[in-house]
Formats: sequence, C-alpha cells, structure tokens
Amino acid sequence: MEDNSKIILGVDPGTKITGYGVIKTLNNKHIAVDYGCIRPPQKYPLSKRYFIIFDGIEKLIEKYKPHAVVVETQFVKKNVQIALKLGMARGSIIVAAEKNNIPIYEYAPRKAKQSVVGNGAASKYQVQKMLKMLLNLSQDPTPEDAADALALAICHAHQMDFLNKIRT
Repeated sequence: MEDNSKIILGVDPGTKITGYGVIKTLNNKHIAVDYGCIRPPQKYPLSKRYFIIFDGIEKLIEKYKPHAVVVETQFVKKNVQIALKLGMARGSIIVAAEKNNIPIYEYAPRKAKQSVVGNGAASKYQVQKMLKMLLNLSQDPTPEDAADALALAICHAHQMDFLNKIRT
C-alpha cells in the first residue's frame, strides 16, 4: 500500500530561539512528529549562532526527511539591525534546506495564524490552544516559537490540500 503522507518541517527563525515543528500530514489530518527549539548560546558571536541554526536544521532534515521546509517570512518592526539579524537566521535555514534539495515555502505570521485559528490576529495563546486540539496533544505545544513553527507546517499542509483540490 502506497504511503501518500507528507512530512513538513516548519521553522520560526530567530537568533536567540529558532522554533521548529515537524508534522506528518495525510488527507487533511495532521500528526505532530516533533517540535522544540534550537537555542544558540547568546554569548556566542552571531556568525557562530547562525551556524548552530544551520546545523540544527540540517540535522532535523536528515532525521525526518521532510518533503518541504516552511519558514516564517520576516516580520520587521522599526529596528533595522534586528531585521538584518533575523534575515541572516532565515538565510541559515534556507541554505540548509537548499543544500538538501528540500523545497522551501514561506508564509507570513498572519497567514499561519489564520490557517490554524481562523484569525490572522490571534494571540500566541490562542494558537497554542488550537494546535493542542488540531494535533491531539496532551498539552499546549511550548515554547511559543515551537508552536509558531507547527502553525507554519499546518498552514502549508492546508495550502497543499487546497491546491490539490483545485487540480482535481
């Protein structure tokens, strides 16, 4: 019997905490495979932290063999330095996926929240509660960065389901 399930790795990038969430999806049913965070030591220079993020994502790719890597698009407030640092963290993730020939998809935080909660302005608390229900978890996924990464993975799964329905 053919397994048509897909493994999706969602990633919420950050230089202090990079959240990840791995789901297995089939026919709009999703199972949380793994989730957590990569936490480079803050005392390390940024170049070393970017490498730790790259290395951590690459290890997740090797372990779970995802069909897609989904990265949160950059959310820029007013601080250009933070935007640049976050962009470099995103680049580390994208390079890890590209090195392993994994397709990369990007979604805005509002799109992921909309996909999971039905409201693009949902709070992190609401996202965690809904993920607990959707993924049949015994507790809310924590930390918030891991929950955001799971939401990104589910967002992409919904997008794939939608595109498949259009094609058929």
